Amino acid sequence: MAIYNPPLDEMRFMLNDVFDVEKFWQANENLAHVDMDTVNMVLEEMAKLSKNVLLPLNCSGDEEGATYHGDGVVTTPAGFKDAFKQYAEAGWIGLGGDPEYGGQGFPKMVTMLTEEMVFTTNQAFALYPNLTVGATLCLLASASEEQKQTYLEKMYSGEWAGTMCLTEPHAGTDLGIIKTKAEPQDDGSYLISGTKIFITGGEHDLADNIVHLVLAKTPNAPAGSKGISLFLVPKFMVNEDGSLGERNTLAAGSIEHKMGIKGSATCVMNFDNAKGWMVGEENTGLASMFVMMNYERVTMGLQGLGGTELAYQNAAAYALDRTQGRSDLGVQNPDKAADSIIHHADVRRMLLNARANAEASRCFAMYVAKQLDESKFSIDEDNAKAAAAHVALLTPIAKAFLTDKAFEAAVDSQQVFGGHGYIREWGMEQIVRDTRISQIYEGANGIQALDLLGRKIARNQGKYLESFLAEIREFVANMKADHEIKQATLDAASVIEELTTTVLTNISTRKTEINGCAVDYLHAMGYLCYAFMFAMMVEAAHDKEGEFYANKLKLATYFVGRILPRIKAHADMVRTGSEPMMDFDISYFEQNIS
Repeated sequence: MAIYNPPLDEMRFMLNDVFDVEKFWQANENLAHVDMDTVNMVLEEMAKLSKNVLLPLNCSGDEEGATYHGDGVVTTPAGFKDAFKQYAEAGWIGLGGDPEYGGQGFPKMVTMLTEEMVFTTNQAFALYPNLTVGATLCLLASASEEQKQTYLEKMYSGEWAGTMCLTEPHAGTDLGIIKTKAEPQDDGSYLISGTKIFITGGEHDLADNIVHLVLAKTPNAPAGSKGISLFLVPKFMVNEDGSLGERNTLAAGSIEHKMGIKGSATCVMNFDNAKGWMVGEENTGLASMFVMMNYERVTMGLQGLGGTELAYQNAAAYALDRTQGRSDLGVQNPDKAADSIIHHADVRRMLLNARANAEASRCFAMYVAKQLDESKFSIDEDNAKAAAAHVALLTPIAKAFLTDKAFEAAVDSQQVFGGHGYIREWGMEQIVRDTRISQIYEGANGIQALDLLGRKIARNQGKYLESFLAEIREFVANMKADHEIKQATLDAASVIEELTTTVLTNISTRKTEINGCAVDYLHAMGYLCYAFMFAMMVEAAHDKEGEFYANKLKLATYFVGRILPRIKAHADMVRTGSEPMMDFDISYFEQNIS
């Protein structure tokens, strides 16, 4: 079984040293009730649950997987049901929920750390409560008061679960062409008919009811995404007294047999005149659902962080124990026939790449979480708007860059094991398989890149970016630390500024420029964001004593010299443009196909 030691010291460094959260919370009357003593207890309790309950189920859950029994019945792996009960009864699903409906009201800067630990120890399990949390956010933003009163408390408690049902066999990214229909009824309800695929937690045995949020089109709805409405469709009807009534006419038709996250039930869901109720106004469904989707996209970054953390910890432990060859610096373990592979520079390269990714990812996730909290809780309207603009700009980076780098880190960590990394018993190949999906779902990373460059940059001529760059430069200008990360961060900001100007100029004459350059642009932006995060960590650590803080400065030096130079390669590829890839005739790709 894989090892895991919850990095509570790293989390406290983020909260206390880098972000000074108590000062932030006390300055906002809507967050003044949060204190570090309580937060420490929350983190320590999740550390116990994740390490002692969820981690032991990770490998066995992968081996067994979710099971489809026919007639719409799906069961989760052994142990999942009891673990979910413990998780729900301890209040974890409602940790960030609205207290008016039974939630605990903790800010995202706290809940993201608990979510990290869950994703680190059991990515498949994490998806069940995660989808429920996302569904509650959607209902909180768009549902009627009656719907909130009926569903939120039960979902926060874990008695009922939630899903989001978007994708159809012919409609993934292009949701405007969905075929699921919603026929209005005299009692104000709708009959929902259609098939949805890739529905995480569409059916399972963990909760008494499952609340499906379904995108569908009403009769005579406008074409495309403007004609999409959102519907609440429960597995079981809810009686007026809150008890469960008859089974709705919906069911899982099958579950997918996946590369990873096998303990998560990914379902084909069939709705056959299932009774549902509209959430929000007609034809506003996509906007309502994006509240949930944007939450999920940031959370997928946490899944990547979790995969990185677990992979790194196990690879580091293996490198300390495994003996092969002698160090270039001479014999390090004279009592053994060979030295531990931790003494080999190339092994350290792989480990440090993963460690740098984990620390920068955690800091960036915390930074985005702070913007989410600012936009949600700030009593200053201008501050809230500025934070919301940051969230809009950074969400695709949080999803795509963190998960792309996480898969890279997982593969690097697997490589440390040599042949053992390819063997199931060591657990590394499962981390690679599980982490891979984070690059695909909740909007594939290529789509995130298009969102960043096409919507968040091109549509407003880089206005969101201007304020972000200004913040970075102001921070660096006020740094007291004497470290090479300062100039490196300023240089990275200049690269992005120049690159953005080039792209905005080119897209006026090249129709394929955004599509062809978006991924490299996002990666270049990602390295700038990481540089900013390392600058923040260096500033927080430079004047403090102890090995823990000294290592922060050393890791930043490693990042500047060994990782950040990649920004230049991505910038060069963006400058090259899309023409080399579009210059091929379609016949080139048809060769040897038939």
